[in-house]
Order: sequence, then C-alpha cells, then structure tokens
Amino acid sequence: MGEVEEVTVSPKTPAKSPLGSRFMATPLASPRMKKAIASMRGYLEEVGHLTKLDPQDAWLPITESRNGNAFYSAFHTLSSGIGIPSLLLPLSFTGLGWAWGIICLSLAFMWQLYTLWLLIQLHESESGTRYSRYLRLSMAAFGEKLGKFLALFPIMYLSGGTCVTLIMIGGGTMKIFYEIVCGDIGVVNPLSTTEWYLVFTGSAILVAQLPNLNSIAGISLIGALTAVSYCTLIWVVSITKHRPLPAVSYQPPEPKPDAAAAATVFNVLNALGIITFAFRGHNLVLEIQGTMPSSTKSPSRLPMWNGVKFAYLIIALCLFPLAIAGYWAYGNSIPSNGGMLNALYKFHSQDTSRFVLGLTSMLVVVNSLSSFQIYAMPVFDNLELRFTSCMNKPCPWWLRSGFRIFFGCFAFFIAVALPFLPSLAGLLGGIAVPITLAYPCFMWILIKKPCKYSAIFHWLLGSLGIVLSISIVTGAIWNIVTIGIQVHFFKPE
Repeated sequence: MGEVEEVTVSPKTPAKSPLGSRFMATPLASPRMKKAIASMRGYLEEVGHLTKLDPQDAWLPITESRNGNAFYSAFHTLSSGIGIPSLLLPLSFTGLGWAWGIICLSLAFMWQLYTLWLLIQLHESESGTRYSRYLRLSMAAFGEKLGKFLALFPIMYLSGGTCVTLIMIGGGTMKIFYEIVCGDIGVVNPLSTTEWYLVFTGSAILVAQLPNLNSIAGISLIGALTAVSYCTLIWVVSITKHRPLPAVSYQPPEPKPDAAAAATVFNVLNALGIITFAFRGHNLVLEIQGTMPSSTKSPSRLPMWNGVKFAYLIIALCLFPLAIAGYWAYGNSIPSNGGMLNALYKFHSQDTSRFVLGLTSMLVVVNSLSSFQIYAMPVFDNLELRFTSCMNKPCPWWLRSGFRIFFGCFAFFIAVALPFLPSLAGLLGGIAVPITLAYPCFMWILIKKPCKYSAIFHWLLGSLGIVLSISIVTGAIWNIVTIGIQVHFFKPE
C-alpha cells in the first residue's frame, strides 16, 4: 500500500471583502487619514459626552453664545452678588450684637458659598445633560410638577422683583444726584419721583437691547466696579468722618414690656433675614455657567468655579468691612430704610464734599443699571422660550426688542403702582431663601445620590435652610402686624 499523505488543516480566516480591499487601496486608507479620522471621532465622542444640548438653546439669550470664560464668570457674579441689600448689613448687628453679628455673617457667607459650589457641580449631569437654568435643574431633581411649584415663583421674584426694586433705587438716587449737583440752581419745575423712575427705566431698556448674556459681560464689569467702589467709599467715609452722635449706642433697642420676649426673638429673625438677603445671585449661577463651552477635558465647572472664587473674595472684602465699619460708626442709629446709603446722606451731608456725595450717588445709579441687565435676562429668556416653543424658530430681532420694552414698562408700572413693595421684601424674600440655602442640598442628594453620611449632612443643611426661611417669613409678618406698613398706590416718594 502506498503511504498516506498527512493533510494539515490551517485555521480559517475571515474572507476579505472586495470592497474592503478596494477601500484599503484608496487615499482614505493612508496612515495620516486614519489618524485624522480617529482624532475627529475621539473629539466628537468627547464633546458629545458632556454637551447634550437642546437645539432650542441656540435661539435663547442665555445660551445663544457659549464662549464665556472665568473672567466673564467673575464679572457676572460680582455684578449680581453685590447690591443695595448689602448696605443694610450694619442693621443686622443691632439685633445680634458684635459677636453674634460677625459669627452669623461668617456662617452665612460659608453656607451660601458651599451651596453655590453644589449648583456649579450639578450643572452637568453624568448623562451629558447641561442644566443652564435653575428651573430646569429643579424639575430634573424634584420632578416636573413639584420642581415648578417649588422654584418658579422664587426665581421669578428674584428676577422681576429685583428689577422693580432697582428701578425704585436707581430712579430715587438719580433724583438725589440731581439735587446734589444742581441744588444751587433754581429749577422751576423739577422732575417728580415717577418721572425719574421713567428716566431710569428708559435707560435700562436701551442697554437691554444687547442680545445675550455673554454680550453684557462688559456691562457686568462696569456693575462690579461701581458696586465695589460705592461700598468701599461709603464705609471709608463712615470711619474717617466724625461719628454723628457723641455716644454711639450698641445696645439692642428696648422692646415694650408686654412683648419683650417675642420682640427680641423677632428682632433676631429679622437680623438673620437681612444677612441672608445680602447674599444673592444663586438664581443666576447656572445661567452664567451655561454661557461657557464644556468638554470632558475642560468641563465648564472649572472656569466657573475659578471666576466665582475670585468674585467672592472681592465680595467678602466689601461686605465684612461695610457691616463692621457701619455698625461701629452709627450703632443703633443706622437708618432702617436705605441703610448705609441713607446714613451717608443723613449724617455726613454737611461734613462731606458735594463731589463725594455726588460720586457715590452716580455709582449707585450706574450699578443699578448694570444689575438690571443680568437680573432681567432670565425673564427675557423665558419670554423668548414661549415664542420659540410655539413657532419652532428663533425670535426675530424686532420681537426680541419688543419683549424687552414690554418687560421694562411692566416693571416701571409695578414700581409706580406699588411703592410700598420694599416693605414686603422680608416676606417675599423669605420665600425665596430656599433657592439659595436649601434646594441645592436636596438636589445634590436626589441627583448625585451620595454616601450615607454625606446624605445626612445635606438633609440637615437643607432642612435648616427651610426652617430659616419659615422663621424669616414669620418675623416679617410680625413686623408688618406690630409696626405696620404705609400702603399707598401710585404715590412713589
């Protein structure tokens, strides 16, 4: 028999596709092109991982431009974080005293800075969604219905209500500035307070024609510089000039004997409310961060937090000297209406040059105009959102301009019709306190699902914010009942 030849079976290999062979022969298969395609694929995957953007966002004024940076973040945060409420800080020391006033101010500063950090971290979810508006983050955390119920009114009050207050402050200070500069010139028919409100509103509407949040970065820089300037100027004048009284009293005002205990408690609550209201801008932090580009390697939280850290260093250098120097200079004599600004006019109108008084007034007016823009932006965004949702196209320029004119006129009408609105600031502002101190803690738990001890800490911190909000509202109601408010419609003073 012949030898049997051994057969070796080689492992099967997949057949090569003729299309693949043809493709490999084309220029697309060159190493350089392969590298470029791989690089482009990696870039798209990287960007898409963190920036699942709603196409409608490109039509809205908050997210229309996403070329923001840490400098823009600092400008916007400073412009929205320092304002007229900070001038009332010395008034909180009259109810708390030196030690507790400084302690409560320090704790409130650290608390709200921490909740601000929470919001910055929550802006970008792990699934890739960016929450560029506080209301959307609230709805994502609490559910659509509950999120709207909890956050819609406070956000609209903090935006629209602040704009109304800025018209009152800006218009009223315009009138004071005119009286300081032209006091010696006899004017037959000087403008009324309502007419000064109208002048301020017209100026604010004119500046509001800038298209989006990034485009007002320069305006926010001006607002930041003027806020730092007038805060510094006021407390420096307060400590360099002679104190108004021979013996400034630091003792808390004595309540009536029949309600001594209750009055003491509510004075403390009102003082805590003043400190809480001095720190603002949490309703804008997500909107500011939404103007920044984001990717896996460079998430928007990094430049945002860098800008916020710088801004809050400046805010601390303004607010703490303002509170301490103001209380040292005036004690319990600090005016309850207007705080340090009115104290400057009341106690130093004779021993301070007209130039300094006029400069301070001008800085307040310019800051009010600048702050109006950033606080009105969420309202503009919401109005355009309604249009783009219904029409599925961007808002034309003439309608965008019309929305802003309409809102300015509406805010002017409220300022004239309800001149007693600042007397209700404690009541309405207390309702908005959870936006700053409570909701960020609860949203962190619901979205991030932290470990047990972290969850307990945030639940306690958020619950304390709710208790503080209820206490401030209760104290405001007590003040309204015991002291009362002057309700007069269409008669601004």
